[in-house]
Amino acid sequence: LHTLNRDRFRKMAELGVVDWCLDLQRQGRIRRFGFSFHDTYPAFEEILSHHQWDFCQIQLNYLDRDEQAGMKGYELAAAQGVPVVIMEPVKGGLLAALPEDLEEALKAAAPGRSAASWALRWVGALPGVLTVLSGMSTMEQLDDNLRIFAHAEKTCMNDTEKKLIADVKAAYLSRMKTGCTGCRYCQPCPRNVHIPDIFHAWDESLMFDRLETLKRSMARRQENKEDPSQCVACGKCEKACPQHLPIVKLLKEADQAAK
Repeated sequence: LHTLNRDRFRKMAELGVVDWCLDLQRQGRIRRFGFSFHDTYPAFEEILSHHQWDFCQIQLNYLDRDEQAGMKGYELAAAQGVPVVIMEPVKGGLLAALPEDLEEALKAAAPGRSAASWALRWVGALPGVLTVLSGMSTMEQLDDNLRIFAHAEKTCMNDTEKKLIADVKAAYLSRMKTGCTGCRYCQPCPRNVHIPDIFHAWDESLMFDRLETLKRSMARRQENKEDPSQCVACGKCEKACPQHLPIVKLLKEADQAAK
């Protein structure tokens, strides 16, 4: 069952789709019955606990450990003996082209390895991972992936390598400017400023040295009158923010960074 969220799964259960698939499996017409997932952890827990699935597919990489089902979802699946298929292991390609200083740190540890190989090996080393999905657009990328997974032992990471990846993640996070957790308590804004989305775009542009992504995002928000220029500094967002962020000041900085 592809791209499930809580509402879609409940609808499928209500319509009898899940029971129908299970019956087909009992007849031998389906060998393995699983699902791919796009929602929050509580929804994942609900779906995974419905019956004993044969596998599940979740988004996970060394940077996005708390997105959607995340590591918590992986650990729940592992505890229930459900094999896991990993999607987005290289975060849409972003972990294949790191900022120069982080790329150099990985090259120093293993000169012959690509940045993508570190991301793929990190998820491949997790017990209970059945398959790691990787988008490839060139023969070079295909060859690299085949080298990574030619032998199962090559996917394992020792403690030194795990520490290095943890350091790389910490370095990524240190580039972030806002500290916004995306809780959205600041929403809705009286002036329709999409504060968490603006902060996410700004932080991501800093993390990956991709200022053009912030500029494109801000241009779209300007067209829809959702950008920082709409802010009148009413302070409602700052009163609601659990992190007590100086949102008005940060919005001005994000706006300036996009120019």
